Amino acid sequence: EVLLVQSGGGSVQAGGSLRLSCVYSGTTSTSNSVGWFRQAPGKQREGVAAIWTRSGATKYADSVTGRFTISQDTATNTVSLQMNSLNVSDTAIYYCAVATGGWYTFDTRFYTYWGQGTQVTVSS
Repeated sequence: EVLLVQSGGGSVQAGGSLRLSCVYSGTTSTSNSVGWFRQAPGKQREGVAAIWTRSGATKYADSVTGRFTISQDTATNTVSLQMNSLNVSDTAIYYCAVATGGWYTFDTRFYTYWGQGTQVTVSS
């Protein structure tokens, strides 16, 4: 079983920055998709950024492109999400998730393992 532990997040004013981290364990595959998803109150969960651990390929939602950066440290199985120029619409619970065995971008059908969620609140 793959376990994920998230850290980071919190509250910040608009224009500020936050960093989220996700440490995953329990998979022997080197081909995993690690994604960050978020869900705001009353809205559907959406993919924010994802990375393929094999090649480092990334995908971003249009709404965060140029502001968020996903990165990985393969030595520690850590995937981080640097969030800059945050705005109020970024307020949500952010979840880290892992899909093993391939590159699945934001297709949640393949994301079997999920972190506990982290609140990100951006105030104006």
